Amino acid sequence: MPITVGQDSNNTRRTLKSGGTSFAYYSIPAAEEAGLGDFSRLPSVLKVVLENMLRFEDGKTVSTDDIKAFADWAKMGGKNPREIAYRPARVLMQDFTGVPAVVDLAAMRDGIVALGGDAQKINPLNPVDLVIDHSVMIDEFGNPRAFQMNVDREYERNMERYQFLKWGQKAFDNFRVVPPGTGICHQVNLEYLAKTVWSDKDQNGEVVAYPDTLVGTDSHTTMVNGAAVLGWGVGGIEAEAAMLGQPISMLIPEVIGFKLTGAMPEGTTATDLVLKVVELLRAKGVVSKFVEFYGDGLDNVPLADRATIGNMAPEYGATCGFFPIDAETIRYLTQTGRDEATIELVEAYAKANGMWRDPGYEPVYTDTLELDMSTVVPAISGPKRPQDHIPLTKAASEFGAYVKGQRPDIHDKAEIRWEGEGGQPEPQDIPGDEGHHNRGYVRTDEHGYQMHDGSIVIASITSCTNTSNPYVMIGAGLVARKARELGLNRKPWVKTSLAPGSQVVSAYLEAANLQEDLDAIGFNLVGYGCTTCIGNSGPLEPEISKCINDADLIGVSVLSGNRNFEGRISPDVRANYLASPPLVVAYALVGDMNVDITTASLGKDKNGNDVYLKDIWPSQSEIAELVEATVTREAFQSKYADVFKGDEKWQAVETTDSETYNWPAQSTYVQNPPYFRDMAKEAGTISDIKDAKILAILGDMVTTDHISPAGSFKETTPAGQYLVERQVPVREFNSYGSRRGNHEVMMRGTFANIRIRNEMLDGVEGGYTLSPKGEQTSIFDAAMEYQEQGTPLVIFGGEQYGAGSSRDWAAKGTNLLGVKAVIAENFERIHRSNLVGMGVIPFEFTGGDTRKTLGLKGDETVSITGLEGDLKPLSQVPATITYGDGTVKEIMLKCRIDTEVEIEYVENGGVLHYVLRNLAVA
Repeated sequence: MPITVGQDSNNTRRTLKSGGTSFAYYSIPAAEEAGLGDFSRLPSVLKVVLENMLRFEDGKTVSTDDIKAFADWAKMGGKNPREIAYRPARVLMQDFTGVPAVVDLAAMRDGIVALGGDAQKINPLNPVDLVIDHSVMIDEFGNPRAFQMNVDREYERNMERYQFLKWGQKAFDNFRVVPPGTGICHQVNLEYLAKTVWSDKDQNGEVVAYPDTLVGTDSHTTMVNGAAVLGWGVGGIEAEAAMLGQPISMLIPEVIGFKLTGAMPEGTTATDLVLKVVELLRAKGVVSKFVEFYGDGLDNVPLADRATIGNMAPEYGATCGFFPIDAETIRYLTQTGRDEATIELVEAYAKANGMWRDPGYEPVYTDTLELDMSTVVPAISGPKRPQDHIPLTKAASEFGAYVKGQRPDIHDKAEIRWEGEGGQPEPQDIPGDEGHHNRGYVRTDEHGYQMHDGSIVIASITSCTNTSNPYVMIGAGLVARKARELGLNRKPWVKTSLAPGSQVVSAYLEAANLQEDLDAIGFNLVGYGCTTCIGNSGPLEPEISKCINDADLIGVSVLSGNRNFEGRISPDVRANYLASPPLVVAYALVGDMNVDITTASLGKDKNGNDVYLKDIWPSQSEIAELVEATVTREAFQSKYADVFKGDEKWQAVETTDSETYNWPAQSTYVQNPPYFRDMAKEAGTISDIKDAKILAILGDMVTTDHISPAGSFKETTPAGQYLVERQVPVREFNSYGSRRGNHEVMMRGTFANIRIRNEMLDGVEGGYTLSPKGEQTSIFDAAMEYQEQGTPLVIFGGEQYGAGSSRDWAAKGTNLLGVKAVIAENFERIHRSNLVGMGVIPFEFTGGDTRKTLGLKGDETVSITGLEGDLKPLSQVPATITYGDGTVKEIMLKCRIDTEVEIEYVENGGVLHYVLRNLAVA
């Protein structure tokens, strides 16, 4: 489908030649010649957005004043929060967030037919790629059968979902599905889908070149910014609006410049660099801002390392972390098999339009910070936030302090509990114990061993963040090789796994003969997908799980991922640490977070000598030599030759061929959501919130994982009870993430994370609250009682409410529980947008008020006025809190409906209702 460009009333369209072909493009220098302003010192990332304004300028959604605002931004020192309408070139999805998005599109087809419209109007106008990567679980590990057995179970569990996605691929235009077992969406995007500069025919049939841009239904879409492709995560509802042709309303962002100098020292990795970057940028405060990396140090940062830094943008809170186009971009596009014509166009376009990074590149930024990379040290982050940076030399002592904080009342040796026959072993000394550790004992047919607080039960090389980077993956393989040669192996209680982000990783590990070494110490291939990073770590051995829970142990995971939030990785693991792939291997050999891995022996070699980390750690030259020899252009071209074809299992998936979806009544995976049922043709108005009750009072850094968990759940939960009532055995529960196409499961899973804490209850973890009668019950059951009474609900929160994944169900579930407003100290960008997109109004405290200063207990009644009539973006409105004892207090709240179009969204009941009504009458 051709792109539709604007009217170009400012005459900025020019022509460039590349590879013997002529391309039209929208020229920033031409805009300067036309007197629209001086754009020469704009950051490269803003030039991408400016080009978007030039290309879509039509005098309505994009005006000449919008273009001039970018010149004003530079004059004003990097600030000019003008509202603009931005149109990304394409949309990227994964299956956890993609299934509910396709469910919404299918429901919108039903909805538009009910309004008397044409179902074919519900079709993506922009290209959409959905990569199935979130569904594979690690049921089998540590043996050669693991990959095939996990794939087989994946298809058994998810056939309904895959049939539905295949229907979507047939039913919708501009929609492609990358089958299971191919790779992680962000790595597939980086290695294959992304072009850096795109070209397509416009409505007049002329070929136009323009920057490759996208939004994705996963927060780590930002990874592709490492290749100078501007992309960021949005919720599924916002992505659906974008694919249906709705521009993204946004404010011209502030841009923080992050200057990199020097080079990484021997013994460090890209993971160490990015964990330091996350710490620094979180401290800086970059929420809702763009970050652009610059400085001569970029000459020493390979694109794979840049992608690692870009990937972690949600962890440092930014909208994106962008790297300009330079010679390294061209080298990477060449290495990964892009065609010569695309590579030539990227360089020609970037130089013609002022987007090429030359030496001395130093544009205007809103603010800057700097890092000398020679000061970076090996590190991990944890135990529950990515920004909690810990130098490796302090990892053991910091863990000890964490345990002490978790167990302030334990002083002497705890009782040792064990499974199996026989007597109790003597307690073993634990480094830095100080009497703050619990212990347990496990006996299986093969092993008998003590476990204690700090036992590492999961060591997983996982996630696009690091498996996209051959330097750290080859490094991990070399650590395994050296350990194997010396006779070391993983500890028997450690569940080890290797889940690369693409098949190319397997190609170069095999070419370097490193997969054999990884296999030897338990890091067998378990699948190509997100696995542990998304919470699909699979079950631990029953004896280990029982020991952890019986003895109330603080189990530990070490993973090469990007997220380590509470309750995310495994229900049996309380402390989670992010680390580089080589360190993941090293920690599997030790099996204990109490051990100072930098100084202690990792074990004995074949001759009984101690082996230390320095003995198995590869040099940078060793790694670089193997990367050069095995990471080839041919490998990328071969593995991506049939990327949409899939294996025999995918090809055998059968589905219906129909314009609207025939919703299967008995399905527990896919159900027609209630959003558009009985929808009126006309939009409503925003109403004041009267006499609302409080559903939950939550603390700081409540993530979207807390609000809408992705992982497994038990039969005792409301979601589990729903499935049991429908004769689904516990073994087939799968995960919340896999059931996001069923609103009944997801409503019951909202605010159901096992680690969430509702401050209305004392010391209770999990999704509980007080019922209308004041009794403890599940949040879902209480919400349903309030709905039956017609009582509106509000949620109170602290700082950084909604951090983490771009999880639209965190907003959808909030809406379906009957919550009309969320009141917090501040919001993370994506979740605020998602709440508005579902018609739930976000409010921020003003004047120093917080949930704590107000002394909220949960028995209060809340009314918010000033919403009816002519509500303006970012208005301050009064709220009245009536306490349980009858005391009344009035406060002012800032309404975080940020733009005029967002007001229309809320008036319509949400962005999809807004789009549907417009399409129905078009």
